Amino acid sequence: MLPLLLLFFLLHHLFTTTTATLSHRLPLLSSLATTSTTPTLYFQVTKPVTHPSTTPCSYTLLHHDFAYTYTKPPVTAPYTPPSSPTCPHTNFAAIVLEWKATCKGRQYDRIFGVWLGGVELLRSCTAEPRATGILWTVKKDVTKYYELFKKNQTLAVYLGNVVNSVYTGVYHVEVKLHFYPFPDGRDGDNGDHGFVGGDWRGRGSPRLSPWAQLILPISRDLPLNDGLWFEIENSTDVQSKEFRIPTNVYRAVVEVYLSPHENDEFWYSNYPNEYIEANNLTGTPGNGPFREVVVSIDGQVVGSIFPFTVIYTGGINPLLWRPITGIGSFDLPTYDIEITPFLEKLLDRKTHTIAFSVTNALNVWYIDANLQLWIDSKSKKTEAKTLLQQAEPLELSSKLDFSGLDGQFLTQGARVVTSKGWVKSSYGNITTIATQSLGYVNLMVMGNEGNLQTVNQTIKFKTTVTSQKLGFPAVSFSLNKIFPLYLYTNEIAAANASGYDLVTIVDFAFNEKRTVSGRYKTWKSSLNNAQNAQGEMIVQDNLVTGGVGSTKQSYEFDGGKYCYIRNVGSSNYTILYDQVSSECPKEAAVAASLPFRGIHNAKLFHRSASLVPVYGSELNRRASRMVPGFPRGTSRSQS
Repeated sequence: MLPLLLLFFLLHHLFTTTTATLSHRLPLLSSLATTSTTPTLYFQVTKPVTHPSTTPCSYTLLHHDFAYTYTKPPVTAPYTPPSSPTCPHTNFAAIVLEWKATCKGRQYDRIFGVWLGGVELLRSCTAEPRATGILWTVKKDVTKYYELFKKNQTLAVYLGNVVNSVYTGVYHVEVKLHFYPFPDGRDGDNGDHGFVGGDWRGRGSPRLSPWAQLILPISRDLPLNDGLWFEIENSTDVQSKEFRIPTNVYRAVVEVYLSPHENDEFWYSNYPNEYIEANNLTGTPGNGPFREVVVSIDGQVVGSIFPFTVIYTGGINPLLWRPITGIGSFDLPTYDIEITPFLEKLLDRKTHTIAFSVTNALNVWYIDANLQLWIDSKSKKTEAKTLLQQAEPLELSSKLDFSGLDGQFLTQGARVVTSKGWVKSSYGNITTIATQSLGYVNLMVMGNEGNLQTVNQTIKFKTTVTSQKLGFPAVSFSLNKIFPLYLYTNEIAAANASGYDLVTIVDFAFNEKRTVSGRYKTWKSSLNNAQNAQGEMIVQDNLVTGGVGSTKQSYEFDGGKYCYIRNVGSSNYTILYDQVSSECPKEAAVAASLPFRGIHNAKLFHRSASLVPVYGSELNRRASRMVPGFPRGTSRSQS
């Protein structure tokens, strides 16, 4: 039986000593063997893409084997819109991007991106292969980029892979697009008057287009020997791009793609610099556990992002993500920032600059964006006025209490960004108010002489957009997100000085509620997506001689008329149970059956409240509302 090579990417702090020199990603040769003879299917739990039951016009855009592609140009292919005779339709209800890949051998997880005309369509991570091979598929609804698919474009895919005598895995990739026509040849509205794919339409409100008519890529231009994303290498690094918009735009949204890597892949567990310096640690990523992605236009902050903690397929303990991958790892979440209130400045026919930075960043963050613009086809020029633009300074505070390698660190952050403005177009004079309210709290505890670490983190992210035409009821959209995370890692020394036992628990969730209120109706949807993963690895002489990884996931989407519920569990590549339902539970039943996601956070924050010195301020009061039992008192705050 051939031995299986597992490339374990371990957190840097799991092996910390006073002379620590290990990097945060450590490949370990494994002596574990596999009894499987067939490829393993990996998957990310998510609801199926919704589309009509019509037969799609399907096209293969790219078929490529990604071998040694690191530092080489992205693979490109021409794209041509569907047309006769291969496709008899000219209008489509849904467009779906499909990524299929297989791999066999030994390989790391690799980040990759898919762009069309410079507009990013997908940010994703590969699965780590095994000796008998793996396969996985990602399907993403890309209908909101509808206008992009009407013209000839260049498709670009960057997947930086390394293949040599040790890392043998080649990723065999196929990229397709599926265009679904309307049922019975019907053309026009798909009947969904709620919040759809990042946009809103409300009955009784001005009739606005569901998708942007122009999408500008805020990414790097080809040719490149890398991805089209910008690279943020440190906390002072600012990456930017110039752009200019037409004079008849009536709405604008910035959609941001981002992913952390290398020294910031596990940013939520990074040590404070004071702890690193006091213990003379080397090769250990620091700057603390708080990160904020800031988006600005012409030097003015227009939006803030407290990012979700995506864990890639090789992260923390790779055995946890086989075959169920971490939340968002195959389709990283994007973040929309409404900039319609800022249109007064942008409609002047001049060039403007959009920029990205990351608070406390270490090398490296990959960031780009799509600027989505709604065009008034009935006028050559729209008028706009900015009435309010206010980005409150970032509130950031920390409290450190440690002796030697053991102790605890409390970090809190908050930001509010508000803007208001009106736009006069053929739809009338519409006033838009956009607000972002973000809150963050992270309690990190170190024990066992620095070999034990727990992280309790919660991020709250609320966005509201209200638009109103004079004499008409307002149309409002609100999005509430909560990202709880609990992480436990403990390295226990074995009797043999060359070995140790690594125990890991990861409990995290992506929860959100969407509400759209129109004149006659309110549309609501909710998602509660939680994973609990536990694993143990026995390591001898840098070889994994034993180990187990198990994962449980609960995915509950409620769209009112459409629901998708899936409960699935796995252990060491084997699916233990998989229950799927499309029946929408009654509201009372849902409320009773949906406890706080990431329950470790609620319990451990409550227990740890007595361990943390009492202190507070407005920042602490916000945190105490976020997490039950969070301490109050006095604290230092910095902007």
